[in-house]
Amino acid sequence: MSDERKTDYVTEGPMTVTQVLEKAADILADRFVTSDAYCSPARTKAFLSFKLGRYEREVFALMLLDNQNRLIQFVELFQGTIDAASVYPREVVKVVLQHNAAGVILAHNHPSGEATPSEADRTITRRLIEALGLIDVRVLDHIVVGKDSVSFAERGLL
Repeated sequence: MSDERKTDYVTEGPMTVTQVLEKAADILADRFVTSDAYCSPARTKAFLSFKLGRYEREVFALMLLDNQNRLIQFVELFQGTIDAASVYPREVVKVVLQHNAAGVILAHNHPSGEATPSEADRTITRRLIEALGLIDVRVLDHIVVGKDSVSFAERGLL
């Protein structure tokens, strides 16, 4: 091992098991990034399971998409407790405009594993559709990540 590598190892320190698993999840999730990955709810749910499935508290995120539904950026916006996360439409709109997204897929996890959308999930989805509609940004889906992830689009909830 060269001295440079030893120095890097000492400066950064060894990775914890959690860091290794998070890095592995990111690598696997990135492999799902293809031009058609976000036209299929099943593939989108798989991608989001890699990204959000490991959290012990609710995390609300956005998949920011271009006109061809290709991923511009995945952004985790809000973290909450084990059973709720506050979501602010103003902040969502700001991020969408910053990235010049044409469409979004909303996502959050349910750490309990039960992915059935709550009334609060339905309400915030409607509010975000209205807010993003004012700036001509399409909401393609809202995925609730859990043991069996749920797509609002598949259930006719959009």
